[in-house]
Amino acid sequence: MKLLCKYVVLLFLVSAQFSFAQKLTRKEKKILKTIEANNNEAIEFLKDVVNINSGTMNHDGVKEVGDVFGKAFEDIGFKSSWYDMSQVNRSGHLFAETYGKKGKKLLLIGHLDTVFEENSPFQEFKMVNDSIAHAPGGNDMKGGNVIILYALKALKENGLLNDAQIIAAFTGDEEASGKPISISRKHLVDAAKRSDIALGFETSTGFNYATVARRGSSGWKVEIKGKRAHSSGIFRDNVGAGAVFEMSRILNEFYNEVRGEEYLTFNPGILLGGTLMEFDSELSKGNVFGKTNVVAQKAVVEGGLRFISEEQKENARAKMREIVNNNLPQTSAEITFIDSYPAMGPTKGNHKLLDILNEVSIDLGQGEVEAYDPGRRGAADVSFVAQYVDCLDGLGTMGNGAHTPQETVNLNTIEALTKRTAILIYRLINQR
Repeated sequence: MKLLCKYVVLLFLVSAQFSFAQKLTRKEKKILKTIEANNNEAIEFLKDVVNINSGTMNHDGVKEVGDVFGKAFEDIGFKSSWYDMSQVNRSGHLFAETYGKKGKKLLLIGHLDTVFEENSPFQEFKMVNDSIAHAPGGNDMKGGNVIILYALKALKENGLLNDAQIIAAFTGDEEASGKPISISRKHLVDAAKRSDIALGFETSTGFNYATVARRGSSGWKVEIKGKRAHSSGIFRDNVGAGAVFEMSRILNEFYNEVRGEEYLTFNPGILLGGTLMEFDSELSKGNVFGKTNVVAQKAVVEGGLRFISEEQKENARAKMREIVNNNLPQTSAEITFIDSYPAMGPTKGNHKLLDILNEVSIDLGQGEVEAYDPGRRGAADVSFVAQYVDCLDGLGTMGNGAHTPQETVNLNTIEALTKRTAILIYRLINQR
């Protein structure tokens, strides 16, 4: 059945592109032929960069992948720059740029790092069948980087990048961004301020979807102190409820009082409580000691918060603070928040970009493109630039199992998605 579905999809793409080809200009048809001629090379390039481990904390590996892409961009006339990020304990970022004043100024966003560190058993690009490959980071998101590169390569080979300003920005720490963000995302924000439009190439959710909004991400931490005493005295006025009961109260009230708004979610990811406790936030691990006959003295929980706007984030934080401050007897609690990814709201400008992409897709015979549900997408680098430019994301490769040892990339869709990207870029850089 899977094999049959694969050939049905391919037949649809081929026949649809033939049917709608008359809506493309002569130059656009030449772009498509170039992409077809370069497709096998693109897949081999993807295989090569996947086989270089670039887990976020493998700084040398991230730099090596950046060097490979940097040379490829220079080969098509871009100037590449590497920005070292050792001051935030990360490898760095690759930026490649061509300069001009024609049409819209574009920022194309990808990332070099993956979630698979050097000690991961999942390290190699391996074919599953003639269209699907297991590939660590192949879908999230080295495949998206390859789409950017080979779309621009096709435009360059047809002499269509003259006098265009395009910045390809590949961060080296998207999966675990360096802190503070003001340093690790400075170059990306600066590039956005010189651009009109940002296109993100995180994993595609299908030919008929693109991302006009993404939820933001914030960390939170609750630390609780109770009074250590023999358990026989718990609930007495001089002993109180203990740290674990206070933590239970707080989490239960979070669930009942904060939960419910559309697009707002929060998740307690790690919880410790007892008599003695050590917790390392950086490694997200700890040790705890306690006994059933001793009232717990300490407790800590760390979690994440997802939101669609700054207003929603701040409202949720206010509710959480109020709950944390209403303590059980003989306990105290403190909540802290750490900003990570801002939200990318569903603006009119983003929807206008979607309309342009939709027209491109229809002209290519790939069907209509709709806005994807932001509640089903995680945070991404495009969110850092959303306040400065119109944005569209989810333009990368198709596949499954991202962030797992079962991650796959669908090689048969790379050509079609590269065509869509190239025509979109071509039309945008020729807009006034």
